[in-house]
Amino acid sequence: MNSEAHSSNPSHSAGSFELIERVANRLVGAAFSPHRHDTYTVALTVAGVQAFNYRGAMRHSLPGQVLILHPEEVHDGHCYDEDGFSYRAAYVPPTHVQAVLGGAELPFVVNGVSTNPALIAAVFNMVIDCAGVEDPGAYEDALYDLALAMNNASGRAATVRIANRTAVMRAREFLETTVISGARLDQLEQVTGCDRWQLSRDFRALLGTSPYRYLQHRRVDLAKRLLREGSKLAEAAHGAGFADQSHFGRTFRKAVGLTPNEWLRSDLFRTIIL
Repeated sequence: MNSEAHSSNPSHSAGSFELIERVANRLVGAAFSPHRHDTYTVALTVAGVQAFNYRGAMRHSLPGQVLILHPEEVHDGHCYDEDGFSYRAAYVPPTHVQAVLGGAELPFVVNGVSTNPALIAAVFNMVIDCAGVEDPGAYEDALYDLALAMNNASGRAATVRIANRTAVMRAREFLETTVISGARLDQLEQVTGCDRWQLSRDFRALLGTSPYRYLQHRRVDLAKRLLREGSKLAEAAHGAGFADQSHFGRTFRKAVGLTPNEWLRSDLFRTIIL
């Protein structure tokens, strides 16, 4: 019996939030006895089959499926077969979720396991994409997507309201001036005078993306320009405001569909921007 914990470290979240714990673990033969957390357990099954008792029934999570366990709900965990299973998880405090939902009842994913595509994408972002990323905006963005995906998966309708276009345009203009230095939601709140989470909702409604991802796209645009002007990859990454070349590579591929090296070798590198 063994449980190989690849990592179990607190991860930096946004400046206004306490640290959260993220883990990457492989379980073979071992088992977790019944226990509970005072946080949401948000997990992605990477390989094998997770088996666990939750709310009076045996549940199973297959590779690519996600677990959303509500705070204070008793659960255990064991291997479905001798091959064991691997998972990535984050423990998200309800106070963080409430910051996004603004006092609404906490979402409850009844069965604990979900195949909802939007929820899977949000969990993947939380436990893998933004893990280890120092930029506080990455956590804010992942938290927003997760909270809304959980809310939708639990069957609760979002409140419909008219977006604040003036605040969104002001935020966009500010982001254009902070491509290299970066910007957090609390800064956008100060610039626009609009609640950060409402601003994030309105920004998505009017511009089709989040403030964080808008900034990442502008950084990719700047990196492309620097590469076209002859900068090396490391120079372009630094010059466009990325923390390191690894972060630059991941973000570039998400935005372009190619790694920076693949893009440099393609005809897209020679595309003339009019």
